[in-house]
Amino acid sequence: MASNNLSSLLTGSKALTSHLQRPDLPSVNLSLDQIEAQSRRLVAGQPGTPADSGRGNYLLAQAHVDAPALATSIANLNTTTTFSPLQPLQDTDVAGYLRHAHEQNLISTIEEGRRETQEEFYRTLEEHGRREWEAKKKRVFEELGGRLGGENTAISDFKKSSYGRNIFTSSTVSTPNLQLQSKMMIYDRVVAGLNAARLRETSHPVFHALIEASLSIAVDVSQQMTQIYHILSKITAEPPALPPVEHAGAHVLNAPLFERKYARVYLGDPESREAVALRKQIANGAREALEEQYWDVLERTLQARPMDARLGGDPSVANRVRAFLLIKHYKNGEWGERIELVAGQPIWAKLFYLVRTGHPQEAIDEAISYQQAIDHREPSFLANFKTWLESPDRKLPKLHRDHLQSTYNGHMLHSSTTDPFKLALYKLMGKIDPSKRTVTDVTVTTEDWLWFQLTMLDEEEFGGLRGLSDVVSGYGQRHFDGPPNQRGSRKGVWAAVLTMCGQFERAIAALWEQPETEVEAVHLAIALAYHGLLRQPSRAETSDMTPLSLPQNGVPALSLSTIIWRYVRQFVKMDAKEALQYVYCICLSADQGGGVGKEQIENAWELARRIIVLANAGTAWEELVGGFRADGTRFSGIIEQGASLLKLTSTQDYHAEILVRAAKHSEQNDRTPEAIKLYNLAGDYGTVISCLASALGTTISRPTPDEKSKAIEKTAVDILRHYERTNRAVGRDREAVTKLLRIREAINAKEAGRPEVVLEIMESTNLIPLDGDMSRTTRKAEEFKEYHDALQRNLQTYLTLTMDALSGVHQKTKASLIPDSARQMVLGELRRKSRSLMVFAGILKYRMSSDIYSYLARLDVEIAL
Repeated sequence: MASNNLSSLLTGSKALTSHLQRPDLPSVNLSLDQIEAQSRRLVAGQPGTPADSGRGNYLLAQAHVDAPALATSIANLNTTTTFSPLQPLQDTDVAGYLRHAHEQNLISTIEEGRRETQEEFYRTLEEHGRREWEAKKKRVFEELGGRLGGENTAISDFKKSSYGRNIFTSSTVSTPNLQLQSKMMIYDRVVAGLNAARLRETSHPVFHALIEASLSIAVDVSQQMTQIYHILSKITAEPPALPPVEHAGAHVLNAPLFERKYARVYLGDPESREAVALRKQIANGAREALEEQYWDVLERTLQARPMDARLGGDPSVANRVRAFLLIKHYKNGEWGERIELVAGQPIWAKLFYLVRTGHPQEAIDEAISYQQAIDHREPSFLANFKTWLESPDRKLPKLHRDHLQSTYNGHMLHSSTTDPFKLALYKLMGKIDPSKRTVTDVTVTTEDWLWFQLTMLDEEEFGGLRGLSDVVSGYGQRHFDGPPNQRGSRKGVWAAVLTMCGQFERAIAALWEQPETEVEAVHLAIALAYHGLLRQPSRAETSDMTPLSLPQNGVPALSLSTIIWRYVRQFVKMDAKEALQYVYCICLSADQGGGVGKEQIENAWELARRIIVLANAGTAWEELVGGFRADGTRFSGIIEQGASLLKLTSTQDYHAEILVRAAKHSEQNDRTPEAIKLYNLAGDYGTVISCLASALGTTISRPTPDEKSKAIEKTAVDILRHYERTNRAVGRDREAVTKLLRIREAINAKEAGRPEVVLEIMESTNLIPLDGDMSRTTRKAEEFKEYHDALQRNLQTYLTLTMDALSGVHQKTKASLIPDSARQMVLGELRRKSRSLMVFAGILKYRMSSDIYSYLARLDVEIAL
């Protein structure tokens, strides 16, 4: 009955639309479930009423564009229904349903991937923008002479500490950053020791010196930095101390060569056999460092929990590993769920930790002691294990690896009860499935994971160390350090990871980006450059914003000169000698090809000149550049003593590239006394006298000389005395300097109220004719254009000075008690000199202001009365 009712309803419904049907259109037959599903999709996709965009829709309508209709179509677009079945699916069409569901899953996966990619893009974009902004902000503060670091984010003020170093304090914080100050001074000594060894042409264990420095610093990142230095000491095979030198020159035979040892290979063809060997050395060194680090962790764990360890009286390595396993995997009287016991011992875990802590021979001995039990479980394990550990490359022959692979796949891979440490040992020995980089309960920490990757590396397969670097770069900094606001004590982990992957330039850049590790970044870069493991960019590839350069070939490079200058500019004014020690290190890369090495030398010269210009004048400044003793003998400065570190091979090069060019920079920066001293040290005596004449011409025109003017005049007196004694720079310029100094003496005498002395001095200069001979006066005025420019510019100064002296003597003579005849003779002589001066001034009237000439004329009239 129900069936008949439904049939009649269907027939009736079709009759209702029979007049609308078209024979060329197929009918749509859907099941009830499909109708319900499609209805829900239509309801869910129904857009709301769009807001009228007013003028925009009106303008689009004029172009025959229906904006509301297009908006509705876009709102209704749903990619999940793009591949809806073209033919109706019957309820019994299982294959069609599965096919449709499969297509929908594919579409959903694509959409999910697109969404995740978009989110990752915007996250990366935001992170990149943040880094760019931080770099620009840091650059601005550095240009303003400040520093960004820790909580002090305002422009810093310079303050002098008891150590002679600038301490930087925020303008909003009154307490100096003594912790930073102390750290910088500790690292200063490392660089000074390195350069001292370079001057002696001996090697220096710089990474071990950095380890000692970091251990003496009580900051959060010091432990991580100590580990980075330790890793690099293992990578470079640097001993903690050099062999003792028993006689002169013994270092040539006994000491290993450190400086630029790896530069040729590191900077050369990455596909060469030597480059492959270097990458193996980097991986092995990093692995050994991680093994030593883990052994230290094991020892500290045993000391912290002696009751749980139950070490007993056996101090052997194997027993200590057994005690460590009790702490980690033995709980409540039972071993861990998946720990397999062989002869009552967790042999697989024990063997793994012996290898993990860098004790291969002890691991072999331990395996041999349980040989019968191990052979019963895994017949071929012991032979392969021994061969693997004794192999220089930790690599088995392919036949053995294939056998291990089959064993691993056969009864270990898919078993849920297999001991994870056995799995790890088999993966390591056979280098099995290196794309799966983790083993549950084994690669627990970042260090465990990295050790596992480094042990699995094979330079002949799967990309080797470069392949691992690509994987690590794909993970990114957030994976290792965490988000920027959650990194805390993990700062420096990302740099350590990059270091172990041989990405030294990126590691330094990562440290440089963090204010807490800027100091360490500079010294790490210097140490790597010393060993030849730092690639410098060319000048064209160097950026002002970031020291890291990524050229088109994809090989990163880092500008050592950039980070060194940004570091030393903080204290260069007060500690120029220490700043210079860092500049010496730039020339470590002088041997890099492609013209880059020459550019680095030029960068070092430029920074040395900057230090000279910016350093405070005084005794320390003369220690920097040299000077002259009281007896006139010359002594060399620190720069000249270390000229070989700047690749200056001759005295002439030192004078031309450092002293003379620094003198020119000093002139441009209005530091004339220093410029004069530098020209003098360079032996450019003519320029010295020329500068002195020009500077004195400026100072004597000032009624009251300042400290700078007094310094110039004192320098001029000393140099002129020395030149007159040695007969140097004879000529027009030296004569001008002599006369200008005499004018200064006259000015001082005037201020002391001694006009007769002023007149005597001015007559001795022979600048102004005062003898009353009109022809001589005219001739002297015509010769005036041949005077030195400094004398010509000061015509008004010494004319008024002389006329004031004549007036002063005139007044004193009139008021004196000498006999009248003698008084009249003196007054007549003064009138003659005054008239001669006025004639001379009248001829040169065009060179002075009308006020000055009027003043001279008034005094001349007073003298004539």
